[in-house]
Amino acid sequence: MYLDKITSPADLRALDLNQLDELCREIREFVVNSVSKTGGHLGSNLGAVELTIALHRVFESPRDVILWDTGHQAYVHKLVTGRRDNFEQLRQRHGLSGYPSRSESDHDWVENSHASTALSYAYGIASGFETRGETHRSVVAVVGDGSLTGGMAFEALNNLGHKGRRTVIVLNDNGRSYAPTVSRLSTAVSRLRMKPQYVRGKSRIGEVLDRVPLGGEVKRGVRGAAAAMREMWEPPAFFETLGVRYAGPVDGHDIAQLEAALQDATEYDGPIVVHVLTRKGHGYSPAEDDDEKHLHDTGLFDPATGPAKSSGNKRPEYSKAFTEALLRHAEKDPSIVAMTAAMPGSTGLIPFQKQFPDRFYDVGIAEQHAVTSAAGMAMTGLRPVVALYSTFLARAFDQLTYDVGLHQLPVVFCLDRAGITGPDGASHHGVLDMAMCLRVPNMTIFAPSCFEELTIMFDHAMTITDGPVALRWSRGAAPSAVDGAVGSGLGARKVRDGSDVAILAVGSQLHASVEAAEQLSSQGLECAVWDVRLVAPLHRAMLREAAGYPLVVTVEDGIRVGGVGSAVADALTRLTDVARLPRTLAIGTPVDYLPHGDAETIKAELGLDGSGIAATIYKQLNQSGVR
Repeated sequence: MYLDKITSPADLRALDLNQLDELCREIREFVVNSVSKTGGHLGSNLGAVELTIALHRVFESPRDVILWDTGHQAYVHKLVTGRRDNFEQLRQRHGLSGYPSRSESDHDWVENSHASTALSYAYGIASGFETRGETHRSVVAVVGDGSLTGGMAFEALNNLGHKGRRTVIVLNDNGRSYAPTVSRLSTAVSRLRMKPQYVRGKSRIGEVLDRVPLGGEVKRGVRGAAAAMREMWEPPAFFETLGVRYAGPVDGHDIAQLEAALQDATEYDGPIVVHVLTRKGHGYSPAEDDDEKHLHDTGLFDPATGPAKSSGNKRPEYSKAFTEALLRHAEKDPSIVAMTAAMPGSTGLIPFQKQFPDRFYDVGIAEQHAVTSAAGMAMTGLRPVVALYSTFLARAFDQLTYDVGLHQLPVVFCLDRAGITGPDGASHHGVLDMAMCLRVPNMTIFAPSCFEELTIMFDHAMTITDGPVALRWSRGAAPSAVDGAVGSGLGARKVRDGSDVAILAVGSQLHASVEAAEQLSSQGLECAVWDVRLVAPLHRAMLREAAGYPLVVTVEDGIRVGGVGSAVADALTRLTDVARLPRTLAIGTPVDYLPHGDAETIKAELGLDGSGIAATIYKQLNQSGVR
């Protein structure tokens, strides 16, 4: 096997084209088998095999900088930079990251897992090289067409063109981000230029002009007319208008074509786009046949058959409750619109899209635009529901605060993957959303602890018209109600009595908190447990009752500094109808970048499982002398 002999990018340069074709086949087989055992991003990596090999044959990493936007397409890059033996632990705790990682290899410059940022990195690095006189080093940014739907990419293009920074921009155009790409910029150009009619027409014009015995001025005039005709057939030369040269399109699965185009690009003294056409999931039929996302990401599966369709026997997910509640309200209220940022499937909006296509908005990888445009919709009387991953809300905090919050607009934010999410690591844990939303005045924040609660909370959220609302829930299967009961309205719910400690549990941490209370009970400590339900505004009756305990403990799956624990401590100090304030203890995630791995394992390491919560409370009571 050729793959056995690849330990560094230099080993690629010894192979001829036939050997490289065989290597690509081996790499695809290796990636499919590896991801089938660990889960991970599959389709995007299968589509970037030839491109990755060509990049590493033309450029000399790490002397030359190769940036991946987004980094989930970098598995092949990891393979050819000497990390093959670590793929058995891909995305596992203490194993190989699912994204580029500076701590893993000198070939990885950034952990780039939020899209549309690579061109800004490229601008900064190219500027640094120029300032330091390191003109022998190239900067390459591999950018998907989906990433070009993000505003930050356009800001960087503007500066690259304005300053003329020497950068090779590889536009990896597969017509998709997670879902089909929401853009006419790249895909319109590529699909048109690949049409046989266009190619034949362009060549015939050239042949005719070369054969006809015209004078120079006449020929230039005719060529000018031909150029004008071309502009009728093609979209405007967007990149070149910004001062960025354009080359392509190139077949992204033809190594010879790719190498020739990339080599030519290195000769240009300025920013240049090399437009590469690839197919997501290329070479693996289950990925090619997946119409929704071409196996963009997947759990464990049989490589021979691909991921199996859901049997429907597993516990329901929070997103299912959200989808059902949204459809039920949308059927009755035509003012409800739904919006997402390139992720309709993973946020549960595809059923809404199918049933109400004129009321569905996918804005591409553009969370800032999504939030502000939702504000504009709300100003006209619509009821926007914006579905995002928790981690991506951070990209639009300014818009949430000033475009929605300042105007007290009734936009409902539905935040999936909140809390500790697991294998995608530091950039994907949703531990900041509650701390951010708590900073927005007059924002209502719900945290469901079970499948049933999400439905109830969404129903109530749709009645709130004097400001924004957020509902946040964790990834995957949703538990049922801890005691078979649920809350209502804007109140907290007491789920367990006790006299020694008051535990205020937030969202998914309710079940672990009840488990902790049961463990402490066996040690002679009786803990009352509340399902907080409403992070903001906090339920005053819950606070008043909790204030009568010697110790009030908050448990959340977000950062404990500036999170719900801080809000509870502040609210207790403001109570005027209690004689004595209790001690408070906030249990949550540290202000740190959390590693990748199994979510439950990470929670246990952080003391956020039942045993960890019980141990922390027991230690606090002993230190304070309450016992």
